[in-house]
Amino acid sequence: MQDPLPDQIDDAHWEEARRRADAIRTFLSHRRDQGTTADVAALATELGLSQATTYRLIGLFREGGSVRALVERKRGRPLGHRILDPGRDELVKSAIRAIFLTPNRPPVSELVRMIQARCMKAGLKPPHRRTIEARIKDVDLQHRARRRGDEATVKATTPVPGALRTTRPLEVVQLDHTRADIFVVDEETRLPIGRPWLTLAIDVHSRMVMGFHLTMDAPSRLSTSLCLLHAVFDKTAWLQEREISEPWPIAGLPDALHVDNGADFRSKAFKRGCDDAGVAVIWRPPGQPRFGGHIERLIGTQMGRLHLLPGTTFGDVDERGDYDSRRHAALTLRELERYIALDIAGAYHQSIHNGLGRPPLAVWRELEERTPLRMPQDRQRFWLNFLPEDRRSLRPTGIHLFGLRYWSPALSADVGRVKSKLLVKYDPRDLARVFVQRPSGSFVEARYADITLPSATLREVSAARKSLLAKGRREVGAEAILRTVIAQRELIDDAVRKTSSQRKQGRAARNSKVDDSGWGSLRGVDSSNPVPSVEDMD
Repeated sequence: MQDPLPDQIDDAHWEEARRRADAIRTFLSHRRDQGTTADVAALATELGLSQATTYRLIGLFREGGSVRALVERKRGRPLGHRILDPGRDELVKSAIRAIFLTPNRPPVSELVRMIQARCMKAGLKPPHRRTIEARIKDVDLQHRARRRGDEATVKATTPVPGALRTTRPLEVVQLDHTRADIFVVDEETRLPIGRPWLTLAIDVHSRMVMGFHLTMDAPSRLSTSLCLLHAVFDKTAWLQEREISEPWPIAGLPDALHVDNGADFRSKAFKRGCDDAGVAVIWRPPGQPRFGGHIERLIGTQMGRLHLLPGTTFGDVDERGDYDSRRHAALTLRELERYIALDIAGAYHQSIHNGLGRPPLAVWRELEERTPLRMPQDRQRFWLNFLPEDRRSLRPTGIHLFGLRYWSPALSADVGRVKSKLLVKYDPRDLARVFVQRPSGSFVEARYADITLPSATLREVSAARKSLLAKGRREVGAEAILRTVIAQRELIDDAVRKTSSQRKQGRAARNSKVDDSGWGSLRGVDSSNPVPSVEDMD
């Protein structure tokens, strides 16, 4: 793998590479081959490059398919480097704010004359017109338009998701978080541990749920990334692991992600990861949830489904009444995740959607063959762009993370020679392997130093460490942690078997009068009989 990661690249280099990638992507989308000499000459003029360089960049983009492949690596003054001294630089910026960014909209030539006059008065050498124009371009286009009263540009640069009109699936995907209206219980103690957070992604055109992520942690770059990874890739193995037989066929890179202004959606790593994969990010106006109508309605639908479960908090206090949500909580996080997946794949996708008049799955199946499927060219690199990270020292025994030890033969050459901590990328859903960035910038896959140890999630490992420390085990080793994880899994499986057996015996001896007032209404999902959905009122 090549270095560096997108969020490690200088801002000016990245923006120039993204500009080139957008132009080349458009150029190639209209041609099967490399185009004629005249076509390339026109592209070279657009990019401000020689034809030879343009041919080279086309080749790099065809091979790499990402923004990162076009990052300028030549020596010399970095792109975006400013050569004006601080005095003249501030003079130019203040003149732009006071003269150019005003409702009377003076032309650039007037601004240049005013700056030149100010510089001469201050005894400074006037900057070149191109330098002044570059400073103007540094100001956000929409901010410039608002300050200058350019309503046409403001309208053109303002996303209006509330009136989204798409022509095909995967054109626009909306993504958002919500606190689930239900308490979940600990897998070992079965005591309530709180309300989880649900992150959902929906394809606007087909209304198919592209993916979701359920966690006890507050919304973050991690929950956003894991939801996106779930959305983009095939879900067959994921469904099999959860013993779900219903289809969930939607996958692929969307053209654009439509999100709110949360810090997780504004993080550099998230934006660069989307840029690198050719996914545009559209932020909806702050404080205007109606612009995210599709995802808001989906969230409302999913919360309504959870109101059928024991431990629900319902939608409001009046609806809840005297119901004690904590006392009636019964599902673990893992069980709730499976319930939501069953509901999405078995009920929501196969029910009549008010906004479509058809089931979302039927719409997807009809358009699937005509929908361009874009997948990350480098699956592992795409993962790394979105996975969480930490920094760890490389010891002679390997990389130590979460009380576990990792090793790769490729790290041998760095032992004792690297003084700074190395970047380590990990997947909290599977800690059997991590990815370590060597000093050269390349990443290597490191696995458990003890290859006999089982895979485990970060949550399982953290719970096991907490359990061992509570028993007074000061020195906690990887083997003990993962043995504890296995023991806890066996305990849960045994408890489930015993509970199921006891309930079967009880049902056999019980008469037909059932008192289930303490549990609420826990209904199974019958996907064979689709029912109308109340999710959407477009």
